[in-house]
Amino acid sequence: MDPTTGPEVSGPSTKDCDRAMRTLLNILWFFFGGLWLALGYALAGVIFCILIVTIPLGVASFRMASYTLWPFGRAVVPTSGAGAGSVLLNLVWIVLAGWWLALGHLTTAVAQALTIVGIPLAIANLKLIPVSLAPFGKEIVDARLLPAGQRPLHAIV
Repeated sequence: MDPTTGPEVSGPSTKDCDRAMRTLLNILWFFFGGLWLALGYALAGVIFCILIVTIPLGVASFRMASYTLWPFGRAVVPTSGAGAGSVLLNLVWIVLAGWWLALGHLTTAVAQALTIVGIPLAIANLKLIPVSLAPFGKEIVDARLLPAGQRPLHAIV
């Protein structure tokens, strides 16, 4: 033992514990709601891609399906330069799919909140409602790349 540094501590690092917690939460999320929510987004994406005019909505829907399938460790941030096109697409999105998907998040959150284990998942589900209503003008990024003060609460890094 080095008297200048104190006793050596062995064991998993904080980074390893964070990674394990992210993985555990993502596995729980996947089985207790994430799979069904992602399938809802994927179904909306397929329907949107059938019609040529709504392909941008389909692409956004597939992007959200990926995020909804494995959300912990990633975050949604505003895209710089999003303008009137994003607003218009968000309005169309809300009318055609956003409110259905937000309702899916809300009902899943209520079901998850019935158990103690599901409460953190329910909170994360409620935090996904705003982006399910307006996905345009937003970007999904690795939460570790964001400064600590800009990370959403459900973005465990």
